[in-house]
Amino acid sequence: MPIGLIGTGLLGSAMAARFLARGMPVVAWDCDPGALAEVRDLGAIAAKSADEVASRTPVLVLSLPHSGISALVLEEIGQHLLSRALVIDTTTGRPEEMAAFAKRLAARGVLYVDATVGGNSTQVLAGEVIALVGGEANAFQQARSVLDTFARRVFHLGQAGAGARMKLVLNLALGLNRAVMAEALRFAAASGCDPALALEILKEGPAYSRVMDIKGERMLRRHYPAEARLSQHLKDVRLILEEGERLGAPLPLSAVHRELLEAAEALGFGHSDNSAVLEAYYGKTK
Repeated sequence: MPIGLIGTGLLGSAMAARFLARGMPVVAWDCDPGALAEVRDLGAIAAKSADEVASRTPVLVLSLPHSGISALVLEEIGQHLLSRALVIDTTTGRPEEMAAFAKRLAARGVLYVDATVGGNSTQVLAGEVIALVGGEANAFQQARSVLDTFARRVFHLGQAGAGARMKLVLNLALGLNRAVMAEALRFAAASGCDPALALEILKEGPAYSRVMDIKGERMLRRHYPAEARLSQHLKDVRLILEEGERLGAPLPLSAVHRELLEAAEALGFGHSDNSAVLEAYYGKTK
Protein backbone atom coordinates (compact mmCIF):
# COMPACT_ATOMS: atom_id res chain seq x y z
CA MET A 1 0.00 0.00 0.00
CA PRO A 2 1.73 3.21 -1.13
CA ILE A 3 2.09 6.35 0.94
CA GLY A 4 1.42 9.68 -0.75
CA LEU A 5 3.73 12.57 0.00
CA ILE A 6 3.07 16.17 -1.01
CA GLY A 7 6.03 18.40 -0.19
CA THR A 8 9.53 17.01 -0.68
CA GLY A 9 11.68 19.69 0.90
CA LEU A 10 14.16 19.00 3.69
CA LEU A 11 11.66 17.36 6.03
CA GLY A 12 9.55 15.67 3.36
CA SER A 13 12.51 14.09 1.59
CA ALA A 14 13.84 12.78 4.92
CA MET A 15 10.47 11.16 5.67
CA ALA A 16 10.42 9.66 2.17
CA ALA A 17 13.80 8.07 2.83
CA ARG A 18 12.48 6.52 6.06
CA PHE A 19 9.34 5.20 4.37
CA LEU A 20 11.32 3.66 1.53
CA ALA A 21 13.83 2.11 3.92
CA ARG A 22 10.91 0.32 5.59
CA GLY A 23 9.76 -1.05 2.23
CA MET A 24 6.82 1.34 1.94
CA PRO A 25 6.28 2.59 -1.65
CA VAL A 26 6.04 6.38 -1.93
CA VAL A 27 4.15 8.42 -4.52
CA ALA A 28 5.37 12.01 -4.23
CA TRP A 29 4.81 15.45 -5.70
CA ASP A 30 6.33 18.88 -5.17
CA CYS A 31 6.00 22.14 -7.08
CA ASP A 32 9.81 22.28 -7.18
CA PRO A 33 11.02 19.83 -9.89
CA GLY A 34 14.49 19.67 -8.31
CA ALA A 35 13.13 18.65 -4.91
CA LEU A 36 10.87 16.06 -6.56
CA ALA A 37 13.80 14.65 -8.53
CA GLU A 38 15.70 14.09 -5.29
CA VAL A 39 13.04 11.79 -3.83
CA ARG A 40 12.61 10.07 -7.19
CA ASP A 41 16.32 9.27 -7.04
CA LEU A 42 15.72 7.72 -3.61
CA GLY A 43 13.18 5.36 -5.17
CA ALA A 44 9.89 7.25 -4.88
CA ILE A 45 7.41 7.47 -7.75
CA ALA A 46 7.26 11.05 -9.00
CA ALA A 47 3.64 12.02 -9.67
CA LYS A 48 2.66 14.66 -12.22
CA SER A 49 0.38 16.52 -9.82
CA ALA A 50 -0.94 16.63 -6.27
CA ASP A 51 -4.25 15.29 -7.63
CA GLU A 52 -2.48 12.17 -8.87
CA VAL A 53 -0.95 11.53 -5.46
CA ALA A 54 -4.36 11.83 -3.77
CA SER A 55 -6.05 9.52 -6.26
CA ARG A 56 -3.42 6.78 -5.91
CA THR A 57 -2.77 6.61 -2.16
CA PRO A 58 -5.04 5.93 0.84
CA VAL A 59 -2.56 7.56 3.24
CA LEU A 60 -1.39 11.05 2.35
CA VAL A 61 1.40 12.91 4.17
CA LEU A 62 1.66 16.69 3.78
CA SER A 63 4.98 18.42 4.49
CA LEU A 64 4.45 22.02 3.45
CA PRO A 65 5.82 25.46 4.39
CA HIS A 66 2.70 26.63 6.26
CA SER A 67 -0.98 25.84 6.78
CA GLY A 68 -2.03 28.41 4.19
CA ILE A 69 -0.44 26.19 1.54
CA SER A 70 -1.99 23.12 3.17
CA ALA A 71 -5.38 24.79 2.73
CA LEU A 72 -4.75 25.37 -0.99
CA VAL A 73 -3.52 21.81 -1.53
CA LEU A 74 -6.42 20.24 0.37
CA GLU A 75 -8.89 22.32 -1.62
CA GLU A 76 -7.25 21.26 -4.87
CA ILE A 77 -7.12 17.54 -4.12
CA GLY A 78 -10.38 17.26 -2.18
CA GLN A 79 -12.42 15.55 -4.88
CA HIS A 80 -9.53 13.18 -5.67
CA LEU A 81 -9.07 11.80 -2.14
CA LEU A 82 -9.93 8.13 -1.86
CA SER A 83 -12.85 7.03 0.29
CA ARG A 84 -11.83 6.77 3.97
CA ALA A 85 -8.41 8.21 3.18
CA LEU A 86 -6.13 9.42 5.98
CA VAL A 87 -4.32 12.77 5.77
CA ILE A 88 -1.27 13.19 8.03
CA ASP A 89 -0.31 16.87 8.01
CA THR A 90 3.22 17.44 9.33
CA THR A 91 3.12 21.13 8.43
CA THR A 92 3.73 23.64 11.24
CA GLY A 93 0.74 25.96 10.90
CA ARG A 94 -2.08 27.82 12.63
CA PRO A 95 -3.78 25.50 15.13
CA GLU A 96 -7.29 26.77 14.46
CA GLU A 97 -6.82 26.43 10.72
CA MET A 98 -5.68 22.83 11.11
CA ALA A 99 -8.65 22.03 13.33
CA ALA A 100 -10.88 23.40 10.55
CA PHE A 101 -9.20 21.08 8.02
CA ALA A 102 -10.17 18.08 10.15
CA LYS A 103 -13.80 19.20 10.35
CA ARG A 104 -14.13 19.80 6.61
CA LEU A 105 -12.46 16.52 5.67
CA ALA A 106 -14.56 14.55 8.17
CA ALA A 107 -17.66 15.71 6.30
CA ARG A 108 -16.24 13.88 3.26
CA GLY A 109 -15.38 10.76 5.22
CA VAL A 110 -11.65 11.55 5.27
CA LEU A 111 -9.58 11.30 8.45
CA TYR A 112 -7.10 14.05 9.34
CA VAL A 113 -4.38 14.49 11.95
CA ASP A 114 -1.96 17.35 12.45
CA ALA A 115 1.29 15.56 13.23
CA THR A 116 3.97 18.18 13.67
CA VAL A 117 7.57 17.07 14.00
CA GLY A 118 9.92 18.01 16.82
CA GLY A 119 13.35 17.90 15.21
CA ASN A 120 15.11 18.62 11.93
CA SER A 121 15.58 16.68 8.70
CA THR A 122 18.82 15.02 9.85
CA GLN A 123 17.07 13.81 12.99
CA VAL A 124 14.17 12.49 10.90
CA LEU A 125 16.65 10.44 8.86
CA ALA A 126 18.04 9.01 12.10
CA GLY A 127 14.58 8.35 13.57
CA GLU A 128 15.31 10.67 16.48
CA VAL A 129 12.40 13.13 16.30
CA ILE A 130 9.17 13.26 18.24
CA ALA A 131 5.72 13.61 16.68
CA LEU A 132 3.08 15.87 18.24
CA VAL A 133 -0.35 14.75 17.07
CA GLY A 134 -3.85 16.20 17.20
CA GLY A 135 -6.90 14.36 15.89
CA GLU A 136 -9.63 11.85 16.65
CA ALA A 137 -8.49 8.67 18.40
CA ASN A 138 -9.33 6.51 15.37
CA ALA A 139 -7.34 8.76 13.04
CA PHE A 140 -4.41 8.78 15.46
CA GLN A 141 -4.36 4.99 15.68
CA GLN A 142 -4.30 4.68 11.90
CA ALA A 143 -1.54 7.28 11.60
CA ARG A 144 0.60 5.70 14.31
CA SER A 145 2.30 3.07 12.14
CA VAL A 146 3.38 5.76 9.66
CA LEU A 147 4.67 8.09 12.35
CA ASP A 148 6.58 5.27 14.01
CA THR A 149 8.73 4.92 10.88
CA PHE A 150 10.59 8.15 11.69
CA ALA A 151 9.66 9.22 15.26
CA ARG A 152 11.21 7.75 18.39
CA ARG A 153 8.17 8.84 20.42
CA VAL A 154 4.66 9.87 19.38
CA PHE A 155 2.40 12.03 21.56
CA HIS A 156 -1.39 12.15 21.06
CA LEU A 157 -2.36 15.54 22.49
CA GLY A 158 -6.09 15.72 21.82
CA GLN A 159 -8.31 16.93 19.01
CA ALA A 160 -7.07 18.32 15.68
CA GLY A 161 -5.01 21.46 16.19
CA ALA A 162 -3.52 20.24 19.47
CA GLY A 163 -0.35 19.02 17.81
CA ALA A 164 0.15 22.36 16.09
CA ARG A 165 -0.34 24.24 19.37
CA MET A 166 2.27 22.13 21.15
CA LYS A 167 4.69 22.50 18.23
CA LEU A 168 4.59 26.28 18.67
CA VAL A 169 5.38 25.84 22.38
CA LEU A 170 8.28 23.54 21.49
CA ASN A 171 9.61 25.86 18.79
CA LEU A 172 9.44 28.87 21.10
CA ALA A 173 11.77 27.20 23.61
CA LEU A 174 14.00 25.63 20.96
CA GLY A 175 14.47 28.83 18.98
CA LEU A 176 15.27 30.88 22.06
CA ASN A 177 17.84 28.28 23.09
CA ARG A 178 19.59 28.79 19.74
CA ALA A 179 19.43 32.57 20.08
CA VAL A 180 20.85 32.45 23.61
CA MET A 181 23.74 30.26 22.46
CA ALA A 182 24.44 32.60 19.53
CA GLU A 183 24.51 35.60 21.85
CA ALA A 184 26.77 33.84 24.35
CA LEU A 185 29.26 32.82 21.65
CA ARG A 186 29.30 36.31 20.17
CA PHE A 187 29.84 37.78 23.66
CA ALA A 188 32.68 35.30 24.27
CA ALA A 189 34.41 36.32 21.03
CA ALA A 190 33.99 40.03 21.81
CA SER A 191 35.39 39.45 25.30
CA GLY A 192 38.56 37.84 23.96
CA CYS A 193 37.53 34.34 25.06
CA ASP A 194 38.06 31.39 22.75
CA PRO A 195 34.55 30.63 21.40
CA ALA A 196 35.38 26.92 21.02
CA LEU A 197 36.44 26.74 24.67
CA ALA A 198 33.38 28.75 25.65
CA LEU A 199 31.14 26.22 23.86
CA GLU A 200 32.90 23.35 25.65
CA ILE A 201 32.34 25.03 29.01
CA LEU A 202 28.71 25.81 28.21
CA LYS A 203 28.16 22.14 27.40
CA GLU A 204 29.73 21.03 30.69
CA GLY A 205 28.03 23.58 32.92
CA PRO A 206 24.49 24.30 34.13
CA ALA A 207 23.69 26.34 30.98
CA TYR A 208 23.82 23.20 28.81
CA SER A 209 21.08 22.51 26.27
CA ARG A 210 20.94 19.94 23.46
CA VAL A 211 21.08 22.64 20.79
CA MET A 212 24.73 23.09 21.75
CA ASP A 213 25.43 19.58 20.48
CA ILE A 214 23.47 20.05 17.26
CA LYS A 215 24.14 23.66 16.33
CA GLY A 216 27.23 24.69 18.29
CA GLU A 217 29.86 23.63 15.76
CA ARG A 218 27.99 25.34 12.95
CA MET A 219 28.04 28.58 14.87
CA LEU A 220 31.76 28.21 15.64
CA ARG A 221 32.57 27.65 11.95
CA ARG A 222 29.90 30.11 10.77
CA HIS A 223 28.95 27.49 8.20
CA TYR A 224 25.26 26.68 7.93
CA PRO A 225 24.28 23.77 5.65
CA ALA A 226 20.53 23.58 6.11
CA GLU A 227 18.87 20.96 8.27
CA ALA A 228 16.01 23.40 8.99
CA ARG A 229 15.92 26.76 7.23
CA LEU A 230 16.11 30.05 9.11
CA SER A 231 13.23 31.61 7.15
CA GLN A 232 11.03 28.65 8.03
CA HIS A 233 11.70 29.17 11.72
CA LEU A 234 11.01 32.89 11.32
CA LYS A 235 7.60 31.89 9.96
CA ASP A 236 7.08 29.79 13.11
CA VAL A 237 8.07 32.65 15.41
CA ARG A 238 5.59 34.93 13.67
CA LEU A 239 2.92 32.27 14.23
CA ILE A 240 3.92 32.04 17.89
CA LEU A 241 3.54 35.80 18.30
CA GLU A 242 0.19 35.73 16.48
CA GLU A 243 -1.08 33.06 18.87
CA GLY A 244 0.32 34.91 21.86
CA GLU A 245 -1.52 38.07 20.84
CA ARG A 246 -4.73 36.14 20.19
CA LEU A 247 -4.54 34.48 23.61
CA GLY A 248 -3.39 37.57 25.50
CA ALA A 249 -0.13 35.84 26.47
CA PRO A 250 2.90 38.20 26.55
CA LEU A 251 5.92 36.83 24.68
CA PRO A 252 8.57 39.57 24.86
CA LEU A 253 11.53 37.25 24.30
CA SER A 254 9.95 35.87 21.15
CA ALA A 255 9.46 39.42 19.88
CA VAL A 256 13.20 40.02 20.21
CA HIS A 257 13.88 36.65 18.62
CA ARG A 258 11.78 37.64 15.59
CA GLU A 259 13.91 40.78 15.17
CA LEU A 260 17.11 38.70 15.25
CA LEU A 261 15.79 36.27 12.66
CA GLU A 262 14.57 39.10 10.44
CA ALA A 263 18.01 40.70 10.65
CA ALA A 264 19.73 37.42 9.67
CA GLU A 265 17.27 36.91 6.83
CA ALA A 266 17.90 40.45 5.56
CA LEU A 267 21.62 39.63 5.52
CA GLY A 268 20.96 36.76 3.11
CA PHE A 269 20.76 33.79 5.49
CA GLY A 270 17.09 32.91 5.07
CA HIS A 271 17.79 29.64 3.23
CA SER A 272 20.65 28.72 5.55
CA ASP A 273 20.29 26.55 8.63
CA ASN A 274 18.50 28.23 11.53
CA SER A 275 21.80 28.29 13.46
CA ALA A 276 22.64 31.27 11.21
CA VAL A 277 20.76 33.43 13.72
CA LEU A 278 24.32 34.07 14.96
CA GLU A 279 24.88 36.31 11.93
CA ALA A 280 22.42 38.84 13.31
CA TYR A 281 25.09 39.58 15.95
CA TYR A 282 27.75 40.23 13.30
CA GLY A 283 25.61 42.16 10.85
CA LYS A 284 27.52 41.04 7.76
CA THR A 285 26.04 39.73 4.55
CA LYS A 286 27.08 36.40 3.03
